[in-house]
Amino acid sequence: MNAWILALRPKTLPASISPILVANALGWNTDYNWLVAVLTMLTALTLQIAVNFANDYFDFKSGVDTAERLGPQRATQSGLILPQHMRMATFGTLGLAIVWAVGLMIEGGLPIILLALASTIAVLWYSGGPWPLASVGLGEIVVFLFFGWAAVLGTEFLHTEQLSLSGWWLGTQLGLISAAIMLVNNIRDHNTDSQAGKRTLAVRIGLTRSHSLYRFLLITPFFMQALAFIVTGSSVAAVLPFLTAPIMIRLIRQMGERQGEALNSQLAETARLLALFSLTLTIGIIIGS
Repeated sequence: MNAWILALRPKTLPASISPILVANALGWNTDYNWLVAVLTMLTALTLQIAVNFANDYFDFKSGVDTAERLGPQRATQSGLILPQHMRMATFGTLGLAIVWAVGLMIEGGLPIILLALASTIAVLWYSGGPWPLASVGLGEIVVFLFFGWAAVLGTEFLHTEQLSLSGWWLGTQLGLISAAIMLVNNIRDHNTDSQAGKRTLAVRIGLTRSHSLYRFLLITPFFMQALAFIVTGSSVAAVLPFLTAPIMIRLIRQMGERQGEALNSQLAETARLLALFSLTLTIGIIIGS
């Protein structure tokens, strides 16, 4: 059981939970659909677990994961879980996500059907296939799109049958922080990925520029919140996320100090920032509505 918990990568799961939490809050002042709220959360969570399993399996099969890897132990590479079992878990979890999504597709129609199809393809294409997205430098972009815009706007559409400027605005903020989590992962694995021929964004642009990009990804959401504060006249939703600003500042400072395995803590703490930023944002949206 511990091996499967390891394969779940629980420290990364705020990436799927956070945007759904915020998006469900956007529909709070409508005729709220609790079934949509539950199904969107379950679908997003199982999709992320499926992509984590798939990454564990495909990186083992491609030889990317080796004993020199600095990240947390991989279940398949370390022999804790057999490759065929991880493959079955990947498709089983993906199938469960599709089951959860059936109700959402019925509720949302063609736009949600297309989003579900794109999400399913992305789960497998992220690490698998002849040209894995993660291996050609598109990992951060995929994370931004699916854990930012797709998650927030898709959920908002299910509640309100429309897309708002707020949805785009908030999806951008959460997508940027989620992309920062992925970037830390790729900075940590820069050397082993480079040796294995995996051309992540960190490998393509180098460590110095990757550190600068990480700072940009964390600072920009707070800059956007400051603009929202000015435009809305100090709404609660614009103010509360600033409670997490000290964490953001500390992470930016530590990013220049941490190397190697110490970046595992940086990744976990960046995910925690996303969770707390989203929670304060959710509370602010509900209070404001």
